[in-house]
Amino acid sequence: MPRMASVVKSGSMSPPTEVKAAAPRRRFTAKDKERILAEAAACTKPGELGALLRREGLYSSHLSKWRQQAAAGRLAALEPKKRGPVAQPADPRDKRVAELERELKAMKWRAERAEALVELQKKVSELLGIALPPPDQKT
Repeated sequence: MPRMASVVKSGSMSPPTEVKAAAPRRRFTAKDKERILAEAAACTKPGELGALLRREGLYSSHLSKWRQQAAAGRLAALEPKKRGPVAQPADPRDKRVAELERELKAMKWRAERAEALVELQKKVSELLGIALPPPDQKT
């Protein structure tokens, strides 16, 4: 190791590159799949299909799945699928419900504050000996 560090410091050799832990997922376009399926269909001699699979870096399961999709007439199914959950469009009613809930929370807070003020007024009037009119009378 010390020898490698000295070589790197001197500038005669580039530092070692970092290797990624997982290889990126391969994606095949519909054109690639159609081309490979056509080449596979043209293979007639023994060993040709295996050579094609090795050259393209594929498994036989890829071919069988692509053949099923092509037989079902789903050309669009040959396109790579986007992974993950399907995004749901936002419902305008959800927005309205959230807005009403915010308003309700604000109104509850205001009502609780008003009740607390009334209770404070009652206590102050008791301490000062001031008689308050009954709640059913308007002043």
